[in-house]
Amino acid sequence: MDFVKRASFKAISFTTNFAINKSKLRGLLIRSMEKRIYKDLIKENPDNRPLKVQEDKYYMGRSIFRSIERAVAKGDLSGEAIDGLLRVFLGNVFFGGFYKRLNYIKEYSERPPVFMTISPTKKCNLHCKGCYAASGAEFKERLSWDVLNKIIGQARELWGMNFFVISGGEPLLYKDDNNTILDLYEKYDDSYFLMYTNGTLISEEVARKMAKLGNVTPAISVEGLKKETDERRGRGVFEKILRAMENLRKAGVPFGISVTATRHNIDVITSDEFRSFFFKERGAFYGWIFQYMPIGRKFTLDLMPTPKQRARLYEWEWQLLRKEDIFVADFWSTATGSDGCIAGARPGGYFYIDWNGNVMPCVFVPYTVDNVNEAFKKERTLNDIIHSGFFKDIRDWQFNYGYKKPPKEHKNWIMPCFIRDHHKKFLEVAQKHNVNPADEDAADALKDKGYNEGLIRYDREMKELTDPVWNDHYLSSG
Repeated sequence: MDFVKRASFKAISFTTNFAINKSKLRGLLIRSMEKRIYKDLIKENPDNRPLKVQEDKYYMGRSIFRSIERAVAKGDLSGEAIDGLLRVFLGNVFFGGFYKRLNYIKEYSERPPVFMTISPTKKCNLHCKGCYAASGAEFKERLSWDVLNKIIGQARELWGMNFFVISGGEPLLYKDDNNTILDLYEKYDDSYFLMYTNGTLISEEVARKMAKLGNVTPAISVEGLKKETDERRGRGVFEKILRAMENLRKAGVPFGISVTATRHNIDVITSDEFRSFFFKERGAFYGWIFQYMPIGRKFTLDLMPTPKQRARLYEWEWQLLRKEDIFVADFWSTATGSDGCIAGARPGGYFYIDWNGNVMPCVFVPYTVDNVNEAFKKERTLNDIIHSGFFKDIRDWQFNYGYKKPPKEHKNWIMPCFIRDHHKKFLEVAQKHNVNPADEDAADALKDKGYNEGLIRYDREMKELTDPVWNDHYLSSG
């Protein structure tokens, strides 16, 4: 059966590779894929979700297909990049690992996480205001090459995982035992890597290397346009970013942008100028929006988008997805596409490992009860780690909030975030498990009464604003 499946995908891959370079056939292929996901998500709806939730997933999937179609038509992708998207991203990430996941399901009665985020180094050549990771040039912390390989090896073996998000610090500064982050991508050429980067180190040579590898897409951090980016990241950074994008485009590497949305740059991010500049003129393949989380270096509630600004961002993102076929996403506005909060190694979700080996439910939840370095010394596995009481309680909350509920009992996935949108519950779980803060900033946040009370007030305001939208748009149609 496994042989038949592999052979079938090889035939599909051959057909797809042929069709992708023929404009008429390419169009037919993309439309065929769109019809298939429409049937799977909306007609069959195997997970019994509200129909409007399934429609959101369809629009997100369609925008990915059409983004690929546009990039290939414009000649923006190298042959290796096209192969990586088809063979690795579609073939291995979506179709691979099926039997390995069955073993996990048999033992734990639920699906494993589908990806993880790893920050292999805290070192960074920038010193951005309010950085959630509090990174900088002075930090030396990093995962050893051996531990990094063991993490990926176990994820592949235990869960059939072939998609990894690499963050930081600045990943391109990682080096251990003479190995760089690009060596990691080369070693695991059957896996696909999304790398968050400040972009300043992407030279022509680095871009050519990525193009040759074909299994990596960099998401370059911007804060808006030139003014906003240089204000937060440093003078001259915006021009370096534009050079990096030009290098990637010439080499044929699919790249995107990563944007931190704050109270002060929402107007810029949602402007026609921003959308046109990055997605049309510069050729960004996708956009990830990270709504500012009040955690990390000099955390403050004053930078969070207000509930009304979040509503505006929600409308802007879905306009791009539904009307313009531009793939943009964040963990809040487009959470219907991921069935709510994905933290805590939820089935189909993810978790986070930092440069010290600390294992956390989410990049923005810097609290831990386990460390991979210590766990591996005791011959404990990633399975042992993600089944801690801390992670289990998070998943139980996710299940009760909507993930394992029938459509009419789904709660509001416009505000899905465990730590920000439901901060009172987060505090209960954190205190129950006596979690360890990953750094001093996280420790300060946990005991800051004004901070915690402010987030709980914010959650009430967000609920009052978005519950009517959730009930009227998503639940009224079943």
